[in-house]
Amino acid sequence: MLGSNSRVAADLGCNGNAQSVPIGIAYAEIVVVRHGETEWNADKRIQGHLDIELNEIGRRQATAVIKDPSLRERNLGELQGLRHAAAARVCPKAFKVLRSQKTDREIPGGGESIDQVYQRSTTCLRNISMKHKGERVVVVTHGGVIQLLHRQAFPNQQSGRKVLNTSINIFHLSDGDNWVLKSWGDVSHLSEMKHPSTGFGGDRTSG
Repeated sequence: MLGSNSRVAADLGCNGNAQSVPIGIAYAEIVVVRHGETEWNADKRIQGHLDIELNEIGRRQATAVIKDPSLRERNLGELQGLRHAAAARVCPKAFKVLRSQKTDREIPGGGESIDQVYQRSTTCLRNISMKHKGERVVVVTHGGVIQLLHRQAFPNQQSGRKVLNTSINIFHLSDGDNWVLKSWGDVSHLSEMKHPSTGFGGDRTSG
């Protein structure tokens, strides 16, 4: 799926090869963008790890970069592919875990816990920051993952909003574990380009 699986890239040079962009300072600037809209986002289906193609809107929103599986969306087990409206009826136990505030509970059917996703995604960004200190790197990932990155930057504060498709979120990481959130949920580029800013989900139940 173009632009939907988790991907890590530096800004592209004129020859199309990925390259990091020096910013001349003692931290890594990581620009985290939610992937473009998929048909299942628009249809309010639970996507999880399933690799769903971008729809026409998503293809206009997104560009392709390099995959990194550490930034995949949460594996939602037996809920993947179900519409939200039907999930509670079809898989009540799994849906209860999905809605639970307990972060260590794995979703039945091979799904992950919130803690597992938090660990792999924050570790991935730390590794990127250590490798690209003083540079700007673009990361394209999923709404649920981005919410957990926000939790790392603000452990005691909810983000307060959903993460819309192609929204831009900028983190400054230094010394491995010093996180500063510089921008959150910016979709101004869509209005400037006359593209729709629709976005289903963007929380831990989305894709």
